[in-house]
Amino acid sequence: MNENGTFARLSTGLSLDERKNLLEKLQNQSNISKEPLYAGNVQDAPAEEFDRQFARLPWYCRLWLWILGIIKAKSPFKMFQEREIAKIGKLIDAQAPGLFDYSRGLLLAEFHTHLAALKSSARFFYTALDASINRDRGAFYAFLGSLEMEAVHFRLVKETTPEYFIENNPDIDSQDFHQIAYAKIEAILGTISERERQAMYDNARSLNCLKQLASFLFDRILMAFSSEASGTVCSAILVKDMLNSLNNILYSLMTIPAMTVLESLFIFIVQDRAGEPEFDINAELHALLNQAESSIIAIREFNQRVPLTLIIRCAAKNPSLAPSGISGGEDWFVVYRDYWKHHTHTQLTEYLRNRRHENLRGSFQHFFKGSGLRFLDNVYSETNQEGIPVRGAFGLAFLLTFYSVVFLPDINKVLRPIMIDGEFYEREDRIEFTENYNELFTLENTIKKFDGLIAPAGDFGKRLLLAKGEMSSIPIKRRKIQVVTEEASDEAQGIINRAKEALAGMISVIYATLKTDTEGKFATLANLQQLAKGNNLLDGLKESVVSLEKALKLLDEIEILDIGC
Repeated sequence: MNENGTFARLSTGLSLDERKNLLEKLQNQSNISKEPLYAGNVQDAPAEEFDRQFARLPWYCRLWLWILGIIKAKSPFKMFQEREIAKIGKLIDAQAPGLFDYSRGLLLAEFHTHLAALKSSARFFYTALDASINRDRGAFYAFLGSLEMEAVHFRLVKETTPEYFIENNPDIDSQDFHQIAYAKIEAILGTISERERQAMYDNARSLNCLKQLASFLFDRILMAFSSEASGTVCSAILVKDMLNSLNNILYSLMTIPAMTVLESLFIFIVQDRAGEPEFDINAELHALLNQAESSIIAIREFNQRVPLTLIIRCAAKNPSLAPSGISGGEDWFVVYRDYWKHHTHTQLTEYLRNRRHENLRGSFQHFFKGSGLRFLDNVYSETNQEGIPVRGAFGLAFLLTFYSVVFLPDINKVLRPIMIDGEFYEREDRIEFTENYNELFTLENTIKKFDGLIAPAGDFGKRLLLAKGEMSSIPIKRRKIQVVTEEASDEAQGIINRAKEALAGMISVIYATLKTDTEGKFATLANLQQLAKGNNLLDGLKESVVSLEKALKLLDEIEILDIGC
C-alpha cells in the first residue's frame, strides 16, 4: 500500500468506536503523571533592570558601594551589579549545586549530564513526530480531529462521498461535484465549536513545542564542553543564546500532551508494521506508552533540577531575562481543511474515473464483439496483489484484446495482401506501410514480452522483489520500489505510444490509398484495382480504417483515465 493510501486508511478508515477503544485502553494503561512539565515560579518573572535598582538604593548604600569601589578600583554601579549577580549565583548553588560556577560563568559537568539526559528523552518524540506529523500533517490532524471533534469527523466522512452526493443530488452534473463538495466541507467545518477549536489548537501547539524540543540542537551545547583540571566545563556566555531558546521551548511545553495527541502519534508510528505477521497493536501501543512516560518524566526532572532561567540571567548579567512562549499550531485549521478538500477531491476523481472506466467498457463490448479484455498476467490487480502496479496496464489490455479480436481476424486479412503484393508508387509509402504493419502485427508478442519482464522471474519483477526484501529504512525501500514501477510504466507507455503511431500511420496510408486523383489513378498503390478484383478489398479497407480510428480514439480516452480526471 502506498504512503498516502495508508494515511487515508488511518485517518478515515478506523471507525469511531475503534478509536474510542484504543484511547480508552491507553488511558487505562497510562501511568503518566498529570503534574505540569514546567511548573514555573516567581523566579521566572523578569526582575527590575540593574540601573533602576541602583537608582532606588538609599544614599548610604550607594556611599558604601562607592567606598568599596575605591578599594577595588570599580564604579559603584559595577560593584552593585556584581553583588546582585552573586546573589543569583548563590541562589543557583542553593537550589542545584554542581550545575553552574557563577564566579567564573561556567556550566559544570552536572549540567552536561542533565542536558544529555534531556536530549535522549527528546529523541523519542523526534522519532514519533517524524513518523507522523512530519510525514503528513493533514492526515495526522484528520486522525486527531476524529478524537477531538467526533460529530464533525463523522459528517466529513459521510457527507463528502460521491455516493452521498448522488443520493442527495440525483440530477447533479459531474462537473459540479467538486465545487459542491468543497461548499459542503466549509459548511461542516463551520459547525466546529469553540471548545473543539481550542482543544485542537492546544494539541497543535503542544505538538509544535514537542517538535521544537525534539529537533533542538543539543549537540551544539554539549560539544562546547571541554575538560580542564576541575572537570568538564563550558562557558555559559558562549551558549547563552541557545540556552535561552531551549528555555523558551521548555517554558512553552508547560503541560503534558493530551492522550489524544499521544494516541495519534502512536498509531502513526505503528502503521508501517500493521500488516506484519503476529503484529499485536495493543502490545505495540503499550510499549510506546512506556517510552513516552519515560521521556516525559525526564523532561519534567530537567525542569525541576535545572534552574535554567537563573543560569541564563547570571551568565548574561541581566535580571530582566525571562522565558517567553513560542508560537506555532495556529495553522491547524488551514491544514485540516486542506486535507479534507484534497481527500474529497481524490475520492471524487476516482469515482469519476471509475464511471468513465465503466462507460469505456460499454464501448469495448460492442467494439470487441462481446469479448472481455485480456489483462496482463503480472500487473497489480485486486486478484494479483503481488504484481507490479503499471501505469498503462489498461491500455495494454485494450491493445492485446484489439489484436486478437479485431486486428488479426479482420484487419489483417485486408492489409496482408497489400503487404505481400502491393506495388506502391513511392518507396517512402512502402516503407511507412511496412513499418506500421509490422508494429501492429507483432503487437501481441511485444506485450507478452513486457508481461514477462514484470513477472517475478523477469527483470522488473526481480528488482521489485529485491527492493521489497531489502533491510533498509522504509523511505529508501519505498523509493526503490517506486523507481521500478516508474521504469516499468515508462516501458508500457512506450509500447502504447508506438502502437498509436502505427495506428495513425496506417490510417493515413489507407486514406491515401482510397483517394483517387482527377485522372482516376490511386495515390499510393499502382495495382490496387488488380488486388481488388474478385474480392471486397475496397470495402474491407473502408471498414478497417473505421476500426483503426475507433481503436485510436479509445486509446486516447484510456490515456486520459490513466493520467486522471
